[in-house]
Parts: sequence; structure tokens; C-alpha cells
Amino acid sequence: MSVIVTAKVTGDTDLFRKTLVERADDLVKLSGEARTAGAIHHQFAVGDGFVLVVDEWGTPGQFEQFFSRPEIQTIIRDMGGSGAPEITIGEAVSSPDQF
Repeated sequence: MSVIVTAKVTGDTDLFRKTLVERADDLVKLSGEARTAGAIHHQFAVGDGFVLVVDEWGTPGQFEQFFSRPEIQTIIRDMGGSGAPEITIGEAVSSPDQF
């Protein structure tokens, strides 16, 4: 059974949006590496002063190993993130109302 991972990162959301465009190639490369490492799904959402990452991974360990890489921490900082992300991991379950 896979896991759903959310990471809430506070920071400069204008810089984040700008970096999505300016470093698109880097992000595409990173996405491929994440899939190879066990990522199933990845999406961003932007709120007031924070970015929310919503991922699905095969196992918590796969996520933790990938996320702990120094280059991941560097790109978070370069994209405007400040402070430690608030990470939540839960087992993905199916439900009758899922869509």
C-alpha cells in the first residue's frame, strides 16, 4: 500500500512561482529522479505565505531517502522556502467516495 505525503513549506511564494518557470528543466529532471526513487504522484499548491507539496510514494522510506538528499534541500531554499517543512505521512486507503 502506498503513502500520501504532504509537506508545508513557508516562504516567498512569488519567488516560488517565478522559479517554477525559470528552473522548469531542473524540476522536470528532479521529477524523473523522484519517479525512479518510488514517487507515484506529485503536485504543488500555493497558499498565503506557503507552498504545499502533495505526493504519493510507494513507501515512507522511499520518500525520506529522496527528500533528505542535499540537492532537494537546496532547491527548496532556492525556490523561496524558509525553515523546516512540516511533513505528514499517512497510508493511502481507498474509500467509496474517492475520485
